[in-house]
Amino acid sequence: MRASSLRFPARSILSAFVLATSLFAPVVSSAQISSNAAYAAHQSIPYSSKLVKAKLDNGLTYYLQKNATPEKKAELRLVIKAGSILEDDDQQGLAHFTEHMAFNGSKHFKKNDLVSFLESIGVKFGADLNAYTSFDETVYILPIPTDKPSNLDKAIMVLADWANGLSFDHAEIDRERGVVLEEARLGKGADDRLKKQIIPKTLYGSRYAERMPIGKEEILKNFDYDALKRFYRDWYRPELMAVVVVGDIDLAQTKKLIEKHFAGLKKPQKPRPRVVAEVPLKNMADAIVATDKEANYSAISISQGRYLKINDGKFGSYRERRIQRFFNAMLSDRLNQLVQLPQPPFIAASSEVRGLVAQYQEFNSVAVIGKAGVQAAIDALMQENKRVAQFGFSADEFNRVKANILRNMENAYKEREKNQSDELAEEFIRNFLLGEAIPGIEAEYVFHQQIVNQIQLEDVNQFARSILINQEPKLIVYQGSDKPDHTIPDTQQLIEMVKLAEQKQVTAYTEKKAVTSLFDTMPKAGHIIREVKDQKLGTTSWTLSNGATLVMKPTNFKKDQILLGATRVGGMSMLADADFLQARYATAVVGAMGMKDLPPIELGKFLAGKSVGVSTKFGEDAEGISASSNNKDLEAMLQVVHLAMTAPRRDPALFQSFVGKQQDALRNQMASPFMVFQDQLIHTMYPSHPRAPILTTPEHIANLDLDRLMDIYRGRFSSAKGFTFFLVGSFDIAKIKPLMLTYLASLPSHDVEVGVRDHGLRPVSGIVKKNVYVGKENQSLISLQLHGERSMNIKDRMRFSALMEILQLRLTAKMREELGAVYSPQVSYRTVLNPYQGYVIELYLPSGPEHVEQLLSSSFALFDELKTNTVTSEELNKVKENWLKNRQEQIKTNDFWMTIFTNAKEENENPMHVFTFNERVKQLQAKELLEAAKVYLNAENYIQVVMYPEHMKPADGVGNL
Repeated sequence: MRASSLRFPARSILSAFVLATSLFAPVVSSAQISSNAAYAAHQSIPYSSKLVKAKLDNGLTYYLQKNATPEKKAELRLVIKAGSILEDDDQQGLAHFTEHMAFNGSKHFKKNDLVSFLESIGVKFGADLNAYTSFDETVYILPIPTDKPSNLDKAIMVLADWANGLSFDHAEIDRERGVVLEEARLGKGADDRLKKQIIPKTLYGSRYAERMPIGKEEILKNFDYDALKRFYRDWYRPELMAVVVVGDIDLAQTKKLIEKHFAGLKKPQKPRPRVVAEVPLKNMADAIVATDKEANYSAISISQGRYLKINDGKFGSYRERRIQRFFNAMLSDRLNQLVQLPQPPFIAASSEVRGLVAQYQEFNSVAVIGKAGVQAAIDALMQENKRVAQFGFSADEFNRVKANILRNMENAYKEREKNQSDELAEEFIRNFLLGEAIPGIEAEYVFHQQIVNQIQLEDVNQFARSILINQEPKLIVYQGSDKPDHTIPDTQQLIEMVKLAEQKQVTAYTEKKAVTSLFDTMPKAGHIIREVKDQKLGTTSWTLSNGATLVMKPTNFKKDQILLGATRVGGMSMLADADFLQARYATAVVGAMGMKDLPPIELGKFLAGKSVGVSTKFGEDAEGISASSNNKDLEAMLQVVHLAMTAPRRDPALFQSFVGKQQDALRNQMASPFMVFQDQLIHTMYPSHPRAPILTTPEHIANLDLDRLMDIYRGRFSSAKGFTFFLVGSFDIAKIKPLMLTYLASLPSHDVEVGVRDHGLRPVSGIVKKNVYVGKENQSLISLQLHGERSMNIKDRMRFSALMEILQLRLTAKMREELGAVYSPQVSYRTVLNPYQGYVIELYLPSGPEHVEQLLSSSFALFDELKTNTVTSEELNKVKENWLKNRQEQIKTNDFWMTIFTNAKEENENPMHVFTFNERVKQLQAKELLEAAKVYLNAENYIQVVMYPEHMKPADGVGNL
């Protein structure tokens, strides 16, 4: 369960461009909408004709929509317009606590029965079944399979129990205190301490400043049972609730189930008024300097211009939010260009109209400070704002953003029949909470095109002036490390820095004309040497004239999505130890310099309005390419892929910029206790090995060599020899054939060494224990890792994975539900197939130092239990149902098939295993896991690293950090 909180101010949040609608707006078809070309500003946006939205007599709202993606699945939500903002003084944290109690017993489900039932039908606690609490709402999330009609009936009963049937058993309340306190402990640290200094002035005079969702520790420990019940009684009432059901359902039957389970909810005779919390519409004119020794970055934030934007559900508001989107995107592009300068004024930055809380917005400029210092960052932010206010945006900027906005909507429209049910459910939640319009993509596509095309550059520039030219008070915030590599200003100096920046003169923005073609001369097309078709896999494979292989699988999972992947074994394993650091950064550096004669900024201009993404990757045992596009932009994607392999760009100035920004970003990373812990964990696992995946430091970055990086990159990527390209998605092989031969078969194919070398990188053997003492907060973290070398065929890997899933179930039951000592105990695991075969298991247990010994002993007890007692059929069936449910959804996605193909190639396995998965799952037996436990849960070979707070460090410090 998640208690959401306000993260401020060092963040870049794209404002939600929410729509709105009248509760009783008429349902109008897309044909009716398209016939109304005016879309008058005063006209309300109608609902989608596919949606059933209604109210019960008791005031409860429900949203129902049939949607076939994914098949045999429905997304259910219970939404309550009640969050921490409604808590009384003695209830701080109890909105969130109430959400937790929804899983601890109710009218129809005793403690653990609910989670057990849902897991039995394949719904995984935490991953699928979840909930969150915010300032203004609480939302329960329940996805279920609908292959059995009884599942939907029972799931809606679950929602009704959450709405009006919680048990609030006193013993369970007391047990849950520990879990919630552990969740609260997870949020402690530098960010939390800084936030507590900043929020009182950010949200001054508002109840929001006093009602963080996680609450107060002393209240969570000591609240009266009645305080919790009072919150539930006051605010969980039908007129503040919505039920959302979207998916593969029968609408009429679902409506009957809603009425059956919710019509009996009663309105209170004297409902407590739900007061809407307000936020002052002017910033506090002030400056704040907040520092902490564990902060790992420094940032400056300047807030000005605060607005209350209540959605009225009309086309006029929709148009205003499109203009706001233009403004945010163009100003962000300006700042992103500054980041790519040889000597950037900051590491990262944003200036935008963004959401604050509820429906309040503000204009905020924020930058992460680099070696250029505080004044340079402030100057760049304020001058770019001033430049836009004084001269406006250019036509080229406007047209690029317009092309991107129209493209995004066109892509959404093309995929309208493949809309995921969970995405639709989120839209309906926003309608209930914020009034966002829900016209449906068919209707919105029509009016969006016309509205966006009617927006002119002057509309955006006028909006920019209204935002940027004002004399409203500014709240200036500096936050960060107490020992940065720049001088920390005091509050008066901050104010003077901003005034100085505002006084500086600016000139109009200029830019080079964007290129219209990536190639002066088209590559000479190659040809096909051999073609092989696999009917079972649905693939056509070509051996190309340059020796590369192209495997194509046309699909209809998406209407207009094409994925390209390429892989070849080798990677960093083919390089000497001395080149390992250079190789780790080769693709990142090359990506930061562009390709051919185009730096990244200019390449981005060429790709404006196109659905193209390309990246290269350089792993330990393989190198490869990942790319995506639609049919219209497939050629552009292939051109970028071709240039990424044949024409990487060398730019010493951008290289130095990359080095400087990376050093700035990494300089204070070790201020974070968790980064110190991670660093010590890696050094404990891989002592003194030159290829250990250590945390990179500024000193490492200083040793990067541009020429050597370029040599390594060209040495591995300039030849197509040994590469297998995979193409998956909505394409016609005959139509794309010329493009494949032009851009892939034409790639050079000189000799390059292919294979995997074993450099002996292994986790340390035996029993190794280390304590790390770091951090102010009373926090501990246990990493318990088991590992070994062992042959791992496909059956072994399935048994191993099933065992780990059972271990996760038992770990959660023991450490969260029984002991209340961990909020989210985690089991992570992986199998190793190259360059050796083996496995790694890690138990990750964040808790308090007072729980460490109990958690360690419980962990080993769980290992012993699994090695001596057979897994129950009930446990194993939960794992099987979840796997089968997930596979049913995954197998109908392009990403799944791309992963299957690339993994099979890198691991030298047959992708046909995909067709035996379900049968192998069904045949898996509990007794096999008993044997697997004896092999993999080897307590004679493990690494135990525990973090304790620094105040607990022994006086002698022997053997510890």
